[in-house]
This record gives sequence, structure tokens and C-alpha cells, in this order.
Amino acid sequence: MHAVDKACRKAGMASSVRNTFLKLMAPALIAGMAFTVAAAPARAADFPGGKPISLVVPFPAGGGTDFIGRLLASEMGKALNTTIVVENKGGANSNIGTAYVTQARPDGYTLLVSGVGIATNQGLYSKLPYKLDQLDQVAVLAFGSDVLVTAPTFPAKTLAEFVELVHKQPGKYSYASSGNGTTGHLGMEMLKQRAKLDIMHVPYNGGSAAINDVLAGRVDVLFVNQDTALPHVRAGKLRALAIGSAQRNPTYPDTPTVAESGYPGFSSEYWFGLSAPAGLPPPVFQKLFEATRSAMQSPAIQEKLGAVGLVIPPLTDRQQFVTLVEAEVQKWGEVVRVSGARID
Repeated sequence: MHAVDKACRKAGMASSVRNTFLKLMAPALIAGMAFTVAAAPARAADFPGGKPISLVVPFPAGGGTDFIGRLLASEMGKALNTTIVVENKGGANSNIGTAYVTQARPDGYTLLVSGVGIATNQGLYSKLPYKLDQLDQVAVLAFGSDVLVTAPTFPAKTLAEFVELVHKQPGKYSYASSGNGTTGHLGMEMLKQRAKLDIMHVPYNGGSAAINDVLAGRVDVLFVNQDTALPHVRAGKLRALAIGSAQRNPTYPDTPTVAESGYPGFSSEYWFGLSAPAGLPPPVFQKLFEATRSAMQSPAIQEKLGAVGLVIPPLTDRQQFVTLVEAEVQKWGEVVRVSGARID
């Protein structure tokens, strides 16, 4: 009403005429406001109403996040009876794509395949183009683990033997990672802190290049995503010393965890999740959560992710993912603080 009154004054309408006009308009204005308020939940309840959804993958096409995003888009689209289009917006260790999603409308039509980077980047960057509270964490999708591998000719056959070698000759050995700020890098820094290791970090641009130099003996060990190392381990080209998951991985059944090898509580895992711009209407959030749960339970996704050792957790409620992110920010933030690891 105030805006209408202001417009009438600006138009030079006399006060008596203006008052009469406002009295006549009041019922229509109030009805219109009520309709607007009522229409929003109605539209949310009807979500997605056949309208396509954009699923942003904050990495280039062809990687692990893209692989999961495309699987999810296919199966989740069936559950929601709509088309989900994957958009790759890579760059800055997932920060560009993540920031893009935080600026979108919180209506459920723009989603993000998030990952452990939204937690690790909080400590690795002095300034980020987004804040975590700008995201609604919808659901955890899957967990993977880093595995410590070496060439079969390397003298250590277990994690304990490797630690003993490094202790005897500090500064002699080196470890590779698929890049600064990856969980392989930070996980190894965490192991260095726990086991008091003096070992040099050699970062690579991706796991394949790192594996090649480990095979050639130019770097001694590598802490890398389990799916990247798996074919080489199965072929006998790499030896797995320990795996970073809390429990043994089904694709590495004979490889002990770091935790059971003398470092209880150790966990170096990467994960994937579904996030959205903060402020999703509750009916939309619930539909996305239920569709995600249905998709991740589909035989197609279970089989393809299980083949590379990715573990799909049971989805319980929205707090599950929030709790995970909060714990990961704290854990990796402490590793970054002690190690001094930075990207910018």
C-alpha cells in the first residue's frame, strides 16, 4: 500500500482522490499479496514440473566428479521425471563452479556436484569466492579413499617398514601426489605429522604422471585416489602399502588401513555430494533428497561405483551431510595449519 500511495503522490493526485483510490484498491492489493504468498509453496510442491535442472560439475569433463555427475543426472532425472543437464564449470580447484552455484536462485533448478574440496579449500585459500553457508548440503553421494603405493622394487612391503626406512634416513625419500591441495597431498601430510616423517613432497598435475614417475623410481611412494591406482595394483605394477579409509576397501581386501597399521583414527578419504544454493524451499529440498537416495540405490550406479571401490553410504537425513562437511573442515584445516600447505 505504501508503494501505491507514493506513486499516487508522485503523480500529483489530490489527497481526497488519493484516499478514495487507496480504499478501493486495498482489497485487490491484499488479495494479490495473498495469492503471491500462496503461489510460492504451490510451485515448490509441484517441483520440478517438467522443467530441466542444471547440474554443475566444478571440474572439466572426463574426471571422477564428472563421471559421478553424469551417472547421477541420468538416474535422478528418472526419479524426478525431468531432464538433468550436466554443465562443466572447472577451474581453481572447484572454486569457480561452486561460486557459480552459490549465486543461482535457490529454487532447485541449479545444483552442484560438490566434493571434499569445499572443505579442504577453506584452509588452503586465504580468500574464496563463496562461503559455505551459501550452500544447502543436500546429500552425500559416495566415499573413496587414498591409497599409499610404491613400485614392487621398493624395499618396504608394509607401512611399518616404510616408516622405519624414513626414520633411519630422514630426508632421503620422497612422496608424490596428484597435486597441491588434493587429499593425497594433505593425507600424506597428516601421516607425516602422525608418524613424524621427514619426507619431501613432489606434486604432479594428475595421478597418471605421478604413477609413471613412481614406476620409474624417480619418486619413492605415492598417496593417490584408489580408483586411479587400482588397475596398476591389480596388474602387479604397484604395491599397495596401506589404504586411508576407516574400514578396508572391498577392491583392496588384502590391504590394511593406515588406522589398523598403527595410527588409529587416521582417515584420508575423498567424497562427493549434492549441494544447492542456500535457501531451498523445504518441499524442494525433500524432493531432491529423496530423488538422490533413489538414484544412488539404483543398480546402475551401485554397480559402476562399486567396481572402482567407491562406497555409497545409506542416506538418512539432511543433517548427515552438514555434519560431514563441518568435521572435514575442522580436520583438514588443522592439517593445513600444521603443514603450512597453501595454494594461493
